[in-house]
Amino acid sequence: MTENSVNQTSNQTSARTVRAGVVVGNPKPASRTFQAAVHLAEQLTGAAPEFAVDLAAFGSGLLDWSDTEVGEAVEAVRGLDLVIFASPTYKASYTGLLKVFLDRFPSNGLDGVVAVPLMLGAGPGHQLAPEVFLKPVLAELGAILPTRALYVVDSAYEDPAAYEAWLAASRGRIAASVAASQA
Repeated sequence: MTENSVNQTSNQTSARTVRAGVVVGNPKPASRTFQAAVHLAEQLTGAAPEFAVDLAAFGSGLLDWSDTEVGEAVEAVRGLDLVIFASPTYKASYTGLLKVFLDRFPSNGLDGVVAVPLMLGAGPGHQLAPEVFLKPVLAELGAILPTRALYVVDSAYEDPAAYEAWLAASRGRIAASVAASQA
């Protein structure tokens, strides 16, 4: 795997390490969406994500079902305990880039993985997009979805206050779901 598309680091947060990652479907590499997903993973686990996929780096490989780099990324995501699936809001939904990646997963391919849908958008008018469009796809793939999806306004993605209420309501449920999936 190339360093541009995937970043793997050590994550030592507890006796049974939470293997967390982010999958970002923004066509712009190193986007605000990517930064928001990494921030959220850090807030949920206390450490940087072990695995980070910036799908823009895969380019046309996402459309090639024989592409080994994309296949390895799919398998790596399936082996995580917690994954933030993030996308900017495009045409009131998540990006085709993220959809093409999710299409690579087999039926129930996210079974046992705790997933958090995250979307960024220009304003509050699309705040239900991650709940209505992204979350059902993750559920169809068998992901564990213990909380509501999170929507962050683009202009506030660096503001910790934009995440505080959601984190306060969700952190415990996510931790419990991760612990149960590891049992």
